[in-house]
Amino acid sequence: MATTQNDADERMARLNANLQKVEDLSKRLTAALAGRKNADPALTGPGQDVYMKAATAYVAEMMQNPSKIIETQVSYWGKTLKHYVDAQQALLKGDIKAPVDSTPKDRRFSNPMWEDHPFFNYLKQQYLLNSEMISNSVDGLEHMAPGDKKRVEYFTRQIVDMLSPTNFLGTNPDALEKAMATDGESLVAGLENLVRDIESNQGDLLVTLADKQAFTVGENIATSPGAVVYRNKMMELIQYSPTTEKVHETPLVIFPPWINKFYILDLKPQNSLIKWIVDQGFTLFIVSWVNPDASYADVGLDDYIRDGYLRAMAEARRICGTKQINAVGYCIAGTTLSLTLGHMAKTGDKTIKSATFFTTLTDFSDQGEVGVFLTDDFVDGIERQVQADGILDKTFMSRTFSFLRSNDLIYSPAIKSYMMGEAPPAFDLLFWNGDGTNLPAKMSMEYLRGLCQEDGLARGVFPVFGDPVSLSDIKIPICAIACETDHIAAWKSSYAGIKQFGSSDKTFIMAQSGHIAGVVNPPSKKKYGHYTNPAPMTTPEDFMEGATFTQESWWPRWGEWLAAQSGKKIPARAPGGPDNPVLCPAPGTYVSALPLKSPEAEQQG
Repeated sequence: MATTQNDADERMARLNANLQKVEDLSKRLTAALAGRKNADPALTGPGQDVYMKAATAYVAEMMQNPSKIIETQVSYWGKTLKHYVDAQQALLKGDIKAPVDSTPKDRRFSNPMWEDHPFFNYLKQQYLLNSEMISNSVDGLEHMAPGDKKRVEYFTRQIVDMLSPTNFLGTNPDALEKAMATDGESLVAGLENLVRDIESNQGDLLVTLADKQAFTVGENIATSPGAVVYRNKMMELIQYSPTTEKVHETPLVIFPPWINKFYILDLKPQNSLIKWIVDQGFTLFIVSWVNPDASYADVGLDDYIRDGYLRAMAEARRICGTKQINAVGYCIAGTTLSLTLGHMAKTGDKTIKSATFFTTLTDFSDQGEVGVFLTDDFVDGIERQVQADGILDKTFMSRTFSFLRSNDLIYSPAIKSYMMGEAPPAFDLLFWNGDGTNLPAKMSMEYLRGLCQEDGLARGVFPVFGDPVSLSDIKIPICAIACETDHIAAWKSSYAGIKQFGSSDKTFIMAQSGHIAGVVNPPSKKKYGHYTNPAPMTTPEDFMEGATFTQESWWPRWGEWLAAQSGKKIPARAPGGPDNPVLCPAPGTYVSALPLKSPEAEQQG
């Protein structure tokens, strides 16, 4: 009896201590929220026109096709009322169990209580029935332009996902079970996680996806040996140390996107594309872009091309003593590589022998899923914000891309962190995902307006150094890798852009998986395959109809293609040269630096 009383006293003491912690954390939370920076309202959601167009289309459906609306409503009423009656009958029989559940499987509802417990199962079934009805109603809207309908579908799905019962403490059995088992300690830990995230993001809520203490760039992530051999205000150029006695004569320069950092290609030795390329006998350079602050406000795409692309290629040629290099562009850096190639074609510059594009858009006529954020309501808001800040803050970019996969990158991590009180996992990919960069104001608007909205590159009107460039002028050998489920650069849009290149030597590879996993796909994992079709490029549908599937990574196939563009084998080159002394070891200083003020370029040569 005494033991039972002691246990009760201890639990009460723990509960009181946790309540005190909640009070203290609540004060910190209030202070953190008070420090939130005012953002343009347009950055928090779509314009009111989305709701007006949806309502107008629905009213038009009611007026012109009332039987269709009635059929949808009656079907929904029948399903939801039948479920209600089934649940009531089970309870009246004294059976404390859920009625028959014919709703589809959903990994959000993996706890057995969602299947067996009458209360939680009722919530789940009603939520899924309502979700189905809302989705069907939106899918059935016929009096809308395709672009408007895509936006209504997307934001409707966001609202439906947000309202899932798993996202609320009182209706999440996992969170409630853990709170009971820990005497509320999990809720206190969750509140601590919430406060930490808001404090670290200056009042904004951005859930931490990975343990920030688990990785240190250059120590246990981005560890391929090499050296910084050139640095200016825009980038550091890294040359990697050879691992073979001989290398191909023509060096390779990779231009990664500057929306994130380059080490997505060098997370760990087992999945490092950088290491793999070096191991195949190529002299490899990669650009590590600066993370800019407001002093870079007037930096545009011309600056990236002049001080990034052209300078990196010139330094690689000087170090290697070659007239030409091969180039790779990934995502936005691939788009800008195509701008650079268009400019070089106009000026007769033969520096680039061949070019490879990873998940690159050059034709933005179909913007894919990300296009819902490229309409005037968002872009006008971005323009006002960057004019005030001088940069497009990394927080906005991170949040935007996360909402493309909100259940995986927002709600599920938030549940684990804030409701369950769990520490973020030590996951290298998610660590990289949270290590974003700012974008200069001018460059951001040139990209969003001139390329994304106006499709200036595909139309041949986007200027580089004042003169418009054209994809059709690009005649060098091209290899493009697109990804089947890419939610940022849809593979069909990538195909449409590559088709417009003037080259007669074009290789298109469609890899399985998405924007990151489809690219970072080492052969050793034997996880994702790829499709190829040597026939001349016509349409994405024709490509797939005649494609051959290979159940292995695309890396070896591309390696063979690249080797054919890279010349004879010569003795391996150590990083640097007489005019390019080693400045520091890889991965350099820009990759781990806070946003930098624009310095006078440390020019060499």
